[in-house]
This record gives sequence, C-alpha cells and structure tokens, in this order.
Amino acid sequence: MPEVAYLPGVVDRHVHLTLVDASQLRDSAVVEVHDLGGDPVVVGALASALSPAVHVRYAGPFHTAVGGYPSGRSWAPDAAVRQVTDPADAVRAVTGLRDTGASAVKIALNADMPLLDEACLTALIATARRCGLRSLVHAEGTGQATRAIAAGADALVHTPWSDALPDAVIREAVGRGMPWISTLAIHEGAAFGVAMDNARRFVAHGGRLLYGTDMGNGLTPVGVSAAELTLLGEAGLAGDALRAAVLRPGTGGSTGDMLRGEGPLPGTAAELASWLATAERQVPHPAGVRSPAEGEES
Repeated sequence: MPEVAYLPGVVDRHVHLTLVDASQLRDSAVVEVHDLGGDPVVVGALASALSPAVHVRYAGPFHTAVGGYPSGRSWAPDAAVRQVTDPADAVRAVTGLRDTGASAVKIALNADMPLLDEACLTALIATARRCGLRSLVHAEGTGQATRAIAAGADALVHTPWSDALPDAVIREAVGRGMPWISTLAIHEGAAFGVAMDNARRFVAHGGRLLYGTDMGNGLTPVGVSAAELTLLGEAGLAGDALRAAVLRPGTGGSTGDMLRGEGPLPGTAAELASWLATAERQVPHPAGVRSPAEGEES
C-alpha cells in the first residue's frame, strides 16, 4: 500500500473574498481564510455561506487617512474604506468595528496617497489592542513598514517591497514577535527582488513568515497558490517551519479541516505544493492524528 500522510488544511492569511468566486474554496485544500479589507456586512454574509467548509476571519474595512489608500479605487466600495479624521475618530472606528464580528483592524499606509499621522496610527493600534483585535498594516512606500513596526502593529499584511529594511528594523520586528504575511507572488521586477531580500533576512533572523496570497489581487488563484509556496521555500522555510506557516494549527475537526494525501510527510515547498495538489479533505479526520503545525496563528 502507498504511504499516506495526514495534515491540517491550508490557511490563507490574506484574501479579499468579495473580489473572487469564493464558492470555489469549498472543494479546495484551503480550510481557513482571513479577509483583509472589505465591507464587513458583505464579508460576514460570505463567511456564513462558506461555513462549515471554510472558516473565515475578517478585518472589515481599510482604516486610512482622509483620501488615503484605497479611497477611490474601483474595487473598494465606500463601506470597505473607513477614513479616519483624528485620534478620537480612530477610537470610534475601532470600537464600532468590534461589534461587527471582525477579529482584526486593517490599517492602510500608502505613501502615494494621504497618510495617517502618528497620532491616528497610534490610536488605531492602541484601541485595537484594548478591544482584543489585532492591528494589521498594509505598508507601501519608503519608510512605511518601518513606521508600522515602530508603532507596535501586530503584523504586516505584505512582506515589505518598497524599500530594503535595515537589519536593525527587521530584528526589531522579530523581537516584537511581529509576523509578516508573505504575498510574494504578487510582485515582479525590482519590487519582487526587494520583497524577497527582506523575506530572506526576516526568516534568517527568526521571523515568522506566514502564507498569504492577497487572493483577489490580479490573477491570484482561488485555492492553493503553488507559486506562493515555492517562494516561501526560496525565502528559507522548510520542514516544520514551512508547514506551520501554511497549515491550520491543531488537528482540524469534523468539518473537513484535515487532509489526506499519498506519499511521505512533505518537507520542502515543492513537496508540499505537490502533496496539496492531490490531497483530499477528511470528514472526520482519523482519531489521534496530530499536526506538525500546532501553535497560535497570526
């Protein structure tokens, strides 16, 4: 008989469900997604429709400066953008978000458009922490990732691609326990080179690089991205660290969170991509199966 391995399903920590046909996820190896920017009412309805096949966490709208990113973008309706006027408004925005079912606050810093000032950025992060929500920052433009790290944000939703971060800044992020969500495959050219260099040094310093695709951005697949997995390997992840970056912590459950695939336990990014391409969901998963990817996720 062929060798068989059991693993938890994939968690994609950066998606935009309103920009894809989310129903395609039901039969994929992706069992959990984190929606990072959308109308919380619409995303909440999608979460209910996808349950129990896919677990959905969501951050609600982008919190940004007046006129800031992604205001005015065709893919970002008004309800997907919360423009923040001052620190008091930042507190109102986050406390209101808490009651929508969101598990995090998405904060946008894009230097090509108006930026949140330090007082508003600090207020968003501090209020999120008081409300039990994670602060997740889109940092675009020279110096914006450094700002987010210095302000104490909980995570970066993209590996920084605008500028090469100094090693001291990367070590600060690692020391704070700040994970970065990968989204490496969305880049090309110089931006890709910068992102990959930052990712490699982040991993080398002991940082937690987590699988995320920015699903809905361009031609990203609805399901597992073999390209993103490959790039996680190129960034230095393998074995337990790779599986912990990609797979759902714990043992899954009776809702198809566990996958069954032929072959030995995959150790490299290429092996994991191949294994996931043919793995099938198990309902329920075999009793006593333990996950090599246990631990708290972002």
